[in-house]
Amino acid sequence: MASLAAHKSAWLLASLLIVVTWLTLKGETFFISALVVGAGLLSFFFITTFRLTEPSPLPSTFQLTWTSDYKINGQRLSGFARTETGEKLYVTYTLSSELEKHFYETTSITGFTYVVQGEIVAPNPPAHTYTFSFEKYLVSKGARGIFEVKSWSLMSEKKTISSVLAKYRFHLKKHIETFFPPSLITEAQALLIGFRDQMDDELQRAYQKLGITHLFAISGLHVALVSWLFYEGLLRLGIRKEMAIIVLLIMLPVYGVVAGGAPSVIRAVSVVELSMLLRFTRWHMSVDDALAISFISFVLLEPGVIFQIGFQLSYLATASLIYSWGIFQNRNWLQKSFLITFVCQLLVYPLLLYHFYELSISSFLVNIIFVPLFSFIILPINILMLIATFLSTPLAKLLFEVYEPMRHWLTEAILFLQALPLQLWSPGKPAFWLVCIAFVSVLISLYFLEAKHYTKVAIVLLIPALSIHLAPILYKETKITFLNVGQGDCTIIELPFRRAVYVVDAGGVLRFRQEPWKLSNSPYEVGRQVVVPFLKGKGIREVDILILTHPDADHVEGAEEVLEEITMREIHVTPGSLNTPAMQDLLVEATKQKVPVKEKMEGTSWHVGSTSFHYLYPRDTLYEGNNDSLVLFIQQQSFRALLTGDLEEAGERELIKLYGQQLANITLLKAGHHGSKTSSIEPFVELLQPTLTVFSAGRNNRYQHPHDIVVERFKKRRLATKTTSIDGTIEVTIYRDKWIVRTEKDLVRN
Repeated sequence: MASLAAHKSAWLLASLLIVVTWLTLKGETFFISALVVGAGLLSFFFITTFRLTEPSPLPSTFQLTWTSDYKINGQRLSGFARTETGEKLYVTYTLSSELEKHFYETTSITGFTYVVQGEIVAPNPPAHTYTFSFEKYLVSKGARGIFEVKSWSLMSEKKTISSVLAKYRFHLKKHIETFFPPSLITEAQALLIGFRDQMDDELQRAYQKLGITHLFAISGLHVALVSWLFYEGLLRLGIRKEMAIIVLLIMLPVYGVVAGGAPSVIRAVSVVELSMLLRFTRWHMSVDDALAISFISFVLLEPGVIFQIGFQLSYLATASLIYSWGIFQNRNWLQKSFLITFVCQLLVYPLLLYHFYELSISSFLVNIIFVPLFSFIILPINILMLIATFLSTPLAKLLFEVYEPMRHWLTEAILFLQALPLQLWSPGKPAFWLVCIAFVSVLISLYFLEAKHYTKVAIVLLIPALSIHLAPILYKETKITFLNVGQGDCTIIELPFRRAVYVVDAGGVLRFRQEPWKLSNSPYEVGRQVVVPFLKGKGIREVDILILTHPDADHVEGAEEVLEEITMREIHVTPGSLNTPAMQDLLVEATKQKVPVKEKMEGTSWHVGSTSFHYLYPRDTLYEGNNDSLVLFIQQQSFRALLTGDLEEAGERELIKLYGQQLANITLLKAGHHGSKTSSIEPFVELLQPTLTVFSAGRNNRYQHPHDIVVERFKKRRLATKTTSIDGTIEVTIYRDKWIVRTEKDLVRN
């Protein structure tokens, strides 16, 4: 409660009275009650001193000191730095040359202080409610905002214990890159010092599907194992136990910083440190009390951390093991291994669904093998190989030659396992009240599990799980969503009770040639980072038809990425477009997954319930550009919608000639070519008179879409328009003869 009060509301402090009363009734010690009250007072101090006071404006020139949390991606250096007053900022700097980039790649700038000029900029809003929000990320890091550096000059270097340790971490990272084989660098950096930036996307997705991504994060078990190895090593060197414990107490925080200071590391180190220190004073404290003190101290020092998913999962998983110890007693080693994995996964599953919208089913079994494998074999081997690189290069090479092929076989096994069907449960993002019910059901099931009432366990768990699974399909409206994919198109159509789902175009990025040093290490992928999260967040596991209006990159580049993650029944394309370069990656993936690709044109139609779909255009099989876009007409009772792809003037004149009054006074128009001045011509707008027109365009795009001339054509007729670059994702909901439109702000509130 104190932690929540620290960054939410002073009114939450009132709940502390309930906690204190409960502790008193239980007969708990005065120390614990005083701790809770003290935490509340500190929270109140934090709120009144920092949160309720507007930050002072930044001067035109000031000093910034870099933290260790930064990275270089392509031409951009970005990360967190602190001002002279201690405020944290997310700083971005555009590197001017390849030589400058090389300097920052080979030099640790932690502790470097620069005199800077620039401006605070607002983070771009998220594309929709299910994708990454940079604003929330800044809050979780305790940062005031984004500062774009225009110019800077190095003033000095501040040397503190943390900055010195951060530099050792940086040099250790470079050492691993120099001496380890390329195939082992990522694993060694992740397991030994907490760097995970270089992990291959395909392999990372494989770990996610199997639910073993956490193995590459430095965990409590990881810290415990390293501590034990260090402690035993000291004893073998003849150091007395008391002195070994003192050395360990000093070295644990050092290791925590060198390992990256992730929440799981800080949690493990702080709990161990607190328990060992209290033993020195002969003051016993239970593990759960130590965990609680660690939690409160962490949040009071850095309130935003409570929003970090790693922090939430780390403390929740640890609590699950502490309070479920009775379940593990009187079991053989195999049963105990399964139950530890089961309980840990069970308690965090509502949180995983809330944040990631899917859950690895196989993780309940796979972790039984992979947790001990990584903890007791792979981690010690990596420690041994790292030591060998400092002591003897020939010995290190010998170890690499033995371990590398074995690690390759393990990778192949992981890729094979992740390819098996039915790996993931993807019910979508559950409502908050469903998450709460799921947590309650888990707690009740753990009680029954300890009592060995396994039937009751299954019933208590299945009821909320089924509710979460079925909730996304229990609606009777048709929904048409114009997804904010930037300068591109993506429209998602959901029919009542999910009788069918159609995706029209999948967005994409128009990429331009750049010098190699400017290329991003992780290029932005609209399909993977915007479209797929939306579909998964909505609980859409299967798309009936993917409709690609024409083969421009901003319409089809994301399709391959969507196809890799979401099941497709079939794909419709405009005639003659299959041989274009933009379609080749999609065709390869479609062939791999055995998804039929069909050319469609005028005359194709189908019905689902009371909703009908018709392709009105094109009329021939020769693809010549935008004016051969697939045009889809949708009708549900009196509601009529027209999706025109990138249709321009010639195509619009053809539609007027062919369909005339059939298109007059339609309800909804997705304007052609993002609102370009070559489309939405006067006769077309005059005929259609759409009640609502949607322009799909990117923020501050170089083409100035939608063009002022085009927007004015609708304004002078008093026709409503919405633009994804301004309004974000736009959702139109149709039920019988009524329909409503909601923009991103409305969707966030709901």
